Amino acid sequence: MSGFKDHFSGHAAHYAAARPGYPDALFDWLADQAPARALAWDAGCGNGQAAVALAARFDAVYATDPSATQVAAAAPHPRVRYAVEPAEACALPDASADLIVVAQALHWFEHARFFAEAARVLRPGGVLAALSYGLTHVDAAVDAVFMRLYDSALGPYWPPERRLVESGYAGLAFPFDPVEPPVVDMRCDWNLAQYLAYLRSWSASQRHINATGRDAVTEAEADFARAWGDASSIRAVRWPLAVRVVRKPRG
Repeated sequence: MSGFKDHFSGHAAHYAAARPGYPDALFDWLADQAPARALAWDAGCGNGQAAVALAARFDAVYATDPSATQVAAAAPHPRVRYAVEPAEACALPDASADLIVVAQALHWFEHARFFAEAARVLRPGGVLAALSYGLTHVDAAVDAVFMRLYDSALGPYWPPERRLVESGYAGLAFPFDPVEPPVVDMRCDWNLAQYLAYLRSWSASQRHINATGRDAVTEAEADFARAWGDASSIRAVRWPLAVRVVRKPRG
């Protein structure tokens, strides 16, 4: 657990309720890339969204997170076994996993140690996939308020690892041979309350509250409401989804 930076345990239940889901088509594709569908490992599982999606496609899923609070709030599933442990020290045996998925979590890992662990746990031909989604897009008016919140109000409260998310992990040197992923759309149809709940789930939003006693999202809510229009109206919220995939050699 050394080096674990816990940005989410304090609001794990809110995080689980407010975060967007990943496209089913992406998990279908990842399952097709795996050499078999016996076991998938969801590393840094958080609220278990990816783990449950994988359980629809694999016989068993091992889902790990160093936060006991996050694991306690994760969605149960009969084929998912949750464990509180760091991604850099997995309890799975050597060459046991067909697929490893890291969904919106790789930026928190100690990368050299995790990649070594992934190499140990993956079976020959196994696949490692890192997913990350960046800044939301609704429309020009909402996006302008969003950027004021993201850069100005919350700018000093973002941990430095956030830069890796903004780049889609482009600066990380992954092991093994790259696999070209499909282009998929990540989208939720939300009302204003759902959208604001997502913004409050950010680590920077929670750090701002803890440091100042003020909720930056609430302070921006009137501006968001003017830009959104009818608060009950459903708007399409989109994220750029970055997917980096590599395959362990079979030989």
